[in-house]
Amino acid sequence: MHFVTGGAYNGKRKWVRELHKQTQWVSAYHNHPLPVRSNDFVEKKIVLEGIEMWIKNDVESSDGSNIRANWRTYVQTWYNWEQKQEDRTIIMIGTDISKGIVPVNKQDRIWRDITGWVYQDLSVISNHVDVIWYGLNQQLK
Repeated sequence: MHFVTGGAYNGKRKWVRELHKQTQWVSAYHNHPLPVRSNDFVEKKIVLEGIEMWIKNDVESSDGSNIRANWRTYVQTWYNWEQKQEDRTIIMIGTDISKGIVPVNKQDRIWRDITGWVYQDLSVISNHVDVIWYGLNQQLK
């Protein structure tokens, strides 16, 4: 698994497209549903873009109490799918929304917190973690 994060409009998509060719691209920014089952995958390389937006949808449609646990289940499902064949790869792209002023709105704070926790979980399970700033990557793991 490969987790890619960084600021908004900092070149994450372009960097991933250059690094990973022939991928199935699933994007929250294009209103694609989150693939929670591994049989939703067609290609051997899957890009899941907009992790923070899928989390925001979860926050808006629930009280937030089970979101992190649900995401751990999704990630484990993706990890298991990836491990079944050596040439499979999941690439997850999530915008860093943790910088700056803490939101005043309670729901926005919950979104920010849960996104940070999910990103921590993604960083632990991923083999590779990169931060993209202004088109340049910094490999963290």
